[in-house]
This record gives sequence, structure tokens and C-alpha cells, in this order.
Amino acid sequence: MRPLALCFALLISASAAYSQQPQRPNILFIMSDDHGYQAISAYGSKVNQTPNIDRLAKEGMRFDRCFVTNSICGPARATILTGKYNHLNGFTTNEKKFNGAQQTVAKLLQAGGYQTAMLGKWHLVTDPTGFDHWSILQGQGPYYNPAMKTPNGVVKHTGYTTDIITDQALEWLDKTRDKNKPFLLMYQHKAPHRNWQPPPRYLDKYKDVTIPEPANLFDDYKGRGTAARENQMSIAKHLTPNDLKLTTQAGLGPKQLEIFNKAYEEENKKFEEAKPQGDDLIRWNFQRYVKDYLRCVDAVDDNVGRVLKYLDDNDLAKNTIVIYTSDQGWYLGEHGWFDKRWMYEESFRTPFLIRWPGKIKPGSVNTDLVMNLDYPETFLEAAGLPIPADMQGRSLVPVLEGKTPSDWRKSVYYHYYEFPQPHHVHPHYGIRTDKHKLIHFYTINEWELYDLEKDPNEMQSRYMDPAYEQTVADLKRQLEELRKQYKDDGTVAEFDSLTPKP
Repeated sequence: MRPLALCFALLISASAAYSQQPQRPNILFIMSDDHGYQAISAYGSKVNQTPNIDRLAKEGMRFDRCFVTNSICGPARATILTGKYNHLNGFTTNEKKFNGAQQTVAKLLQAGGYQTAMLGKWHLVTDPTGFDHWSILQGQGPYYNPAMKTPNGVVKHTGYTTDIITDQALEWLDKTRDKNKPFLLMYQHKAPHRNWQPPPRYLDKYKDVTIPEPANLFDDYKGRGTAARENQMSIAKHLTPNDLKLTTQAGLGPKQLEIFNKAYEEENKKFEEAKPQGDDLIRWNFQRYVKDYLRCVDAVDDNVGRVLKYLDDNDLAKNTIVIYTSDQGWYLGEHGWFDKRWMYEESFRTPFLIRWPGKIKPGSVNTDLVMNLDYPETFLEAAGLPIPADMQGRSLVPVLEGKTPSDWRKSVYYHYYEFPQPHHVHPHYGIRTDKHKLIHFYTINEWELYDLEKDPNEMQSRYMDPAYEQTVADLKRQLEELRKQYKDDGTVAEFDSLTPKP
């Protein structure tokens, strides 16, 4: 056979083989900002109900031990895009700028025939790359009336941001995308990020409810070292009058502000009259903060329901992988805190729920140690595309099918950098296994060890306890192995306009 005829024969053969493959799945990646697993009823929440998010647990798999590489907004997003720790993708803190010239999962899927879209909170400073369509909040973005950046300039919107981002997602799904291609839609909310401005429909929700307090709301940090005691994220001291809706809220239109002020007027008057002090003030702050937080979560849940309904109504659900996660965990008063950053469980662990009809047994619960580092590799394998060797996570596809590989990780590695502000959390790295967690606050050279079986709330470090001497030695050895495995030698990648510097 002549070379040209052979070439055509091979093309015809490849085309025929591809046509016989199952249709490649769409990927809908839903991410909220700062949504702690404690505020999802599928995870046993004692403070709220999230029926739409719960659908993904009932119809798919709930991961109970999904962790992040760095518990802070921008760095978490950079890891999800690149499948690399932040010292390699260059985005270690929120003050960095993401280098969009580097390899990302969006670019790889786009090159592999997927249509890609990014809608909502981006928070990586530079413009998105690898997306056919994008519309993003500027920086953190407001809760009301967002001005969103697009390739064609900034577009101003009126209304509640959580609803608007969903409107855009539904419009793209229904009218904009090429329906002959599989898609990756990254649909990402600002909520429930600080300062927790609820939508008008939920301003009175929980008004006559007392939210249960965590057992360690009044933690005195005596069981830990310097780092925990020097925090600046306490409900007692660091929530501002703006956070607590004791001052006029910015970003709202006149009618919106009128509705908003009316909802808080009565309770604010009672607060001024009572002038609570000490523990009573902490309890008041907790109730006001958490109720607003949960109201924002409820709006996210509403909108997840809207998108799931669209998939159902348009015959897309059966071939769409749907993921719900957050950029990291969050404190709902545990240890007396709000915010994230720490390697302690509430901020280190993130919700991760995934539905994939025909692949995942409905109602599955997984306890393997998985990470946000694994998301892009999972997308690529699900799409039938190769996983680059320089990505540092592992595909979860076999895990989703109930076939966790025998060599699956037995520990996870964490590294947080941002200091001193905001919140004055000392930089640290550490290792978590099934039973223990070892943390090194390396700029002040302090170590903490937690026995997660005996002390799941991490109230007492056992680092200096002679009974744990061998455990400390073993974990330090494993920690150094992980640092080598992930190429974390203390340096951070720097990029020019195109490629990493040597």
C-alpha cells in the first residue's frame, strides 16, 4: 500500500475506533469559597440542611477525608488547575499572580476536544487561560451587584451574586456552548466568604433559632504552642462591626440596603441595649456570624439545585460528572475561630462530593486519603486523555469505581506560607496519616503532634510526651520523604512570561 493510502487507512481506522468508544463525560465542577464540611447535612451538619448538595452524596460518593495542599483561596485554585503544589506552580499566597502560560487542566482538556468555561470567582489576579468562555469576579467580588470581567471588558450586573453566577452558568449551558462537544464548566461561587451578606430571601432565616456551639468555642490554646495563641481570627476579638452587620453595608443599592437594614434593626437595637461582655459577647458574635454564614450557604444550595435541575431536564445528568467542593475548609467557631489557613482538621479538610452515573455506586462513602491535588488528573482520565508526568496528584477514577489501588497514599502533605497578615498564622508544613498529625511551624521552630484517634478535636499536642517519642521519629522521617517526593526544598518557582526559570 502506498504511504498516502496507508495514512488515510490509519485515519479511517482511528476514527472508527473513536466512534465505538463511550461518549466522553461532561465535567461540571462546582466550587464554593470557604464552605466547611460541618455546614453540609450530608456530612452530618448540626447547624443547617443542604438538600441539593446532599443529592450528590445520595446519587454518588461522599469523601470523608479529602484534604488541601494549602488552606487559602488562591493557592487552592492554583493547585486544582495545575495538579501541583504551590511551590511548583508559583502561587503560594494570595499576593501572588498566577502564571497563565503554564500547563493547566483547562488547556489540556481544551486541546483534547473539550469546550471549557470559567464562571464566577477566579481569584488568581491574571486573566484565565485555557477557557473558551469566561466571566469572573474581580478579586473577591461583592455579594451584591457584581461587576464581572470578561474577554470583552467589564460587565455590571444587578442582583445577588450567587444567583447571577448561576444565571450565567445556565445561559452558557443552554445557549452559548457548542453542544457537539463535551464540556468542562468550572462554576465557582464567592459565597460563603467573609463578610457573609445573605440574599434578601434569607435575611430572616434562623432569626429565632439558636445555633449549636462547638464544644471548643472557648478554647484557651493551652494544649498547643505559640502559633495558636497568636492567632488573629478569633470570634471573641477579630470579627469587625462590618462582619457583624453593626455598620452600614457597602455594595448594595438603595432598595437592597433598605431591606438589609430593616432585617437587622431589631436585633442590633437589642445588642446596643444589652451591651454583652465576656462570654456573652462571644456567644452573641458567634450567633450573628454563623447565622449569616449559613444564610449564604443556603443560597449556594438553592443554586446547586437549579443547575442539577437543568441537567435533569435537558438529558445531561446521565453523562455529566458533577463535583461539589470548596477551596478549603472553614471554622464555624471551633477553637474559637473563623477563617482557615491552619493544618488543623476543620480548615485542612474540605468537602468533596461527586456524582458519575454508571461509574459510582450511589450512596458510596470513601475514607481514603485524597487531595485537591488529585482533581485535574481525575478530569483527564475521565476524559480519556493522558496525565502529564509532572502533575503530582493521582487520578481518583479507580477510587470512584470502588477499586482503590493497593499502593494508594497512606499520608498527605501540607504547606502554608502566608504571614503575617491577614490573621497572623505562622507558616507551617506537616504530615497527616490515618492516626496522627505532625505539624512544623518552621519560622519559630515549634512542633505539634496530635493523636487523631484519642484527640480528634486536636486540643492537646503530644509532641513532648515520651510515650510518643517513636511516633514523632517515624513521622519526621516520613515527612522528609514527602518533601522530597513533592520537590519541596524551600524554594518557590518563579516564572517569566512563558516558562519556569531554571
